Order: sequence, then structure tokens, then C-alpha cells
Amino acid sequence: MSTRSNAYWKANLRLIAWCLTLWGAVSYGCGILFVEQLNHFSLGGYKLGFWFAQQGAMYVFVALIFFYNWRVAKLDQRYRAGRDTRDGA
Repeated sequence: MSTRSNAYWKANLRLIAWCLTLWGAVSYGCGILFVEQLNHFSLGGYKLGFWFAQQGAMYVFVALIFFYNWRVAKLDQRYRAGRDTRDGA
């Protein structure tokens, strides 16, 4: 693998790790660890801790999919700029 490919995959894996860490923190932290503190607030008539456990983590995951797609497009532009597209990559 070339140096450019290694740098691309290192940045991509760092992005994946960041997204999974954020999603894990939201789903585990807000849905389990901090549920009692969050239940002092409500969203749509439901306690916020319950909402995060049932729906919030899912919404964060979907938002992270769009964020990841946007960032990978930026990574592609950054690391593949000037690369010959005839090689199929």
C-alpha cells in the first residue's frame, strides 16, 4: 500500500472510532448511566432518559451516518485529489 492509502485509511478508521465512541456514549451514557439525571427533563411528554433509551440513540446513529458520509467525501477529495481515475479507484 502506498503512503497516501495508509494515511487515508488511518484517517478513515479514526473517523469510524470517533463516530462509534460518540454513539456508544450517547446510547450507553444517556440511556443507562445518566438516565436518572435526564429524567428530570421531558421531551414530547416523555422523560428524557426514557426517550434517549428508546429513540434518542437511534436518531444519533442516523445523524452519524450522514455525518460519516459527508466526512468520507471530504477524505476522498483530500487523499485522492489528482489521482488518475482510470485505475478504477
